Amino acid sequence: MRKEDKLELVKDLTKKFKDNNIFYLLDASGLTVAQVNSFREKCFKKEVEYKVVKNTFIKKALESQEIDYSEIIDSDSLKGFSGLLFSDKSPSGPAKVLKEFRKSLDADHPTLKAASIEADVFIGDNHLDVLSKLKGKEEIIGDIILLLQSPAKNIISLLKSSENKISGVLKSLENKQE
Repeated sequence: MRKEDKLELVKDLTKKFKDNNIFYLLDASGLTVAQVNSFREKCFKKEVEYKVVKNTFIKKALESQEIDYSEIIDSDSLKGFSGLLFSDKSPSGPAKVLKEFRKSLDADHPTLKAASIEADVFIGDNHLDVLSKLKGKEEIIGDIILLLQSPAKNIISLLKSSENKISGVLKSLENKQE
């Protein structure tokens, strides 16, 4: 690869890290070509981008970010085979794809080396379950709307049921007076 091509690749990767505040670093070594293709297909269906990039390029791209990724750079995450998963929508999307793929293989591979969600860094495969349960922005907004609507709905239903009770009480009082 020519030096210009390498510089262009690092530049593109730097932009990718800047544009996507959610990325996962994987070790997918040992997978067959068919398994890698299957993994790419699952990623595509879930709107997650999968790239295989040399560790030196990843390191250079991470070093040029405004966010401090020294925790990833200084760890063993950038050793061996590395693949990147990018998502701009759901923080749990890549983790769910990874778990689903591992389940289909009935294996614990590919493994999660590191992940960054909104500049929070997670090192190690032991964080995969937690990451797969994270809610996306739309899900959180939906939960908040439901929480905000719930008290109002409860008050309205109480008023409606109380209205029926009060009118029933008034009618029975009126009937007793006659």
